[in-house]
Amino acid sequence: MELTQVAKERRSVRAYKAGTTIEKSVIEEIIDFTKNAPSWKNSQTPRYYAITSPEKVAAIKEKCLPEFNAKSCADAPALIVTTFVKTRAGFNREGVADNELGDEWGAYDLGLANAYLILKAKELGLDSLIMGIRDGQALRNELGIADTEEVVAVISLGQRADDPQMPKRKATEDILKFF
Repeated sequence: MELTQVAKERRSVRAYKAGTTIEKSVIEEIIDFTKNAPSWKNSQTPRYYAITSPEKVAAIKEKCLPEFNAKSCADAPALIVTTFVKTRAGFNREGVADNELGDEWGAYDLGLANAYLILKAKELGLDSLIMGIRDGQALRNELGIADTEEVVAVISLGQRADDPQMPKRKATEDILKFF
């Protein structure tokens, strides 16, 4: 599938087909692809925690997601928690911020990698939902995530149960200025 087609067909899915699974090798292929995303001084700070066992997926949904997000990914067979290593992207080797954004560069880099993740998932026939409203401390406790990492998102993966329509997009002239 061509990149343009993948990007146009990808949606935030809030209803997944029940009873499906995702092979470990597919998740490995998706995460392997995220390593192609650019990062601050090639710092490569994104980290991923893939949850695929039905029991652990259920526990994460129950303990770490608000009810509306747990409902949105109710039948998703896999969740991926995304984090970044703090004080690396946006910082020099001595740990001093290189500009006013500091750790926000880690979030920026992770956002780029997450975009690669959801596009590769779509290319492989999977759908996704990025959830930023989650309990970061509960995720740390459940998955053993170190305090040196910033918990950012939970991404559900699976096969869509319905066909969500693309929301209206802004006109190019409303978001682009030439000088």
